[in-house]
Amino acid sequence: MQNESTSSPAEDSQTGDSLIGEEYEVEVGPVAHGGHCIARTSEGQVVFVRHTLPGEKVIARITDGDKDSRFLRADAVTIIEASKDRVEAPCPYAGPGKCGGCDWQHAKPGAQRRLKGEVIAEQLQRLAGLTPEEAGWDGTVMPAEGDKLPKGEVPAWRTRVQYAIDENGRAGLRKHRSHDVEPIEHCMIAAPGVSELGIEKRDWTGMASVEAITATGSNDRQVILTPKPGARLPLVELDKPVSVLRVDERDGGIHRVHGRGFVRERADDRTYRVGSGGFWQVHPQAANTLVRAVMQGLLPRKNDMALDLYCGVGLFAGAIGQRIGEKGAVLGIESSKRAVEDARHNLQDLDRVRIEHGKVDQILPRTGITECDLIVLDPPRAGAGKQTVKHLAGLGARRIAYVACDPAALARDLAYFREGGYKVRTLRAFDLFPMTHHVECVAILEPADKGA
Repeated sequence: MQNESTSSPAEDSQTGDSLIGEEYEVEVGPVAHGGHCIARTSEGQVVFVRHTLPGEKVIARITDGDKDSRFLRADAVTIIEASKDRVEAPCPYAGPGKCGGCDWQHAKPGAQRRLKGEVIAEQLQRLAGLTPEEAGWDGTVMPAEGDKLPKGEVPAWRTRVQYAIDENGRAGLRKHRSHDVEPIEHCMIAAPGVSELGIEKRDWTGMASVEAITATGSNDRQVILTPKPGARLPLVELDKPVSVLRVDERDGGIHRVHGRGFVRERADDRTYRVGSGGFWQVHPQAANTLVRAVMQGLLPRKNDMALDLYCGVGLFAGAIGQRIGEKGAVLGIESSKRAVEDARHNLQDLDRVRIEHGKVDQILPRTGITECDLIVLDPPRAGAGKQTVKHLAGLGARRIAYVACDPAALARDLAYFREGGYKVRTLRAFDLFPMTHHVECVAILEPADKGA
């Protein structure tokens, strides 16, 4: 199965006769990683079809690929035989050729979670050689607290939305695998604090994008403007009080225009400053959900020595630091300079927590640390990689918590950990991105020879 997250333009380059626009009647097979399902043309070519569900019979219109392509991409434009899990997409901007932000608007919420679970299971088996039982996983993807809603309602969870601006100054969202903009009047998955700003109602001529952020731990709101080359900033008058930042076209830095340069978030009974559009979990319940899962898996003890890698503004370092007593210690490593500044500010009351700036694979070997008790890592979508995992496996940690937003990267790294002598104790999956194909996992690892 082709993993969309690892495909490149070179793989999709068209060298033969283009099939774009051609239509095929196909029987839809299993779900694939990336928000689509697998089918085959009458000639046997693999097609990744969006806007469909396993078991359906559809007319698929090719959107990318030619006769020589290793695979094709398509949209289901006519549903001949529908799945029992299909619903009418509640969002008017969902569907073939429209907004690319959501993948599963046409599926019941329970079916969305089952599909995500099938993807996780497939990736674990294919890339790590693990069954759900071997991974200590019951196969379920848990909804976030508050996301079980009456039929037809959509969770309004996205606390950060980046709007693209079209040539007429209208705010919208990108179409799937395209730079084209689908203008919108309202995004159904945007959190109330984003929707209340009224971004979609005003003219953004001269802007390339407008990112809206609403904090879950405070009333802080923020917009980050990215002007087109040479454009002047507009006077920002929105429906709610908001801080304004801008992206510098010369160096890509983010600078404060007025208001605070940060928002205040809250998790695990601590307040966290997150500056200049820095990373924070997008779902309002995500930070607390993940902290609980990580702490329940690690079970920190007094006097533990812990590592928090890719630590961002210090979410997990703060949680561990509060639980290991005065003689324990936590070292966090983060590559974003602004996030490091925020983490040091956020954790200044925890004397035994230290934050280092730099890439994990460069900083960790320089620390001289040869052993530790606990490790938590929350790497970017590409994963930690073989060399970093090898280094971590050599530190002899009692428990390791791996937080993953991509099941393929997680599975690859779990295979590397197994080579390093670690096994998966438990795995939990959370639907922190409803309506999309994304899913968050927390794997807890321990030495394979434990108890032997």
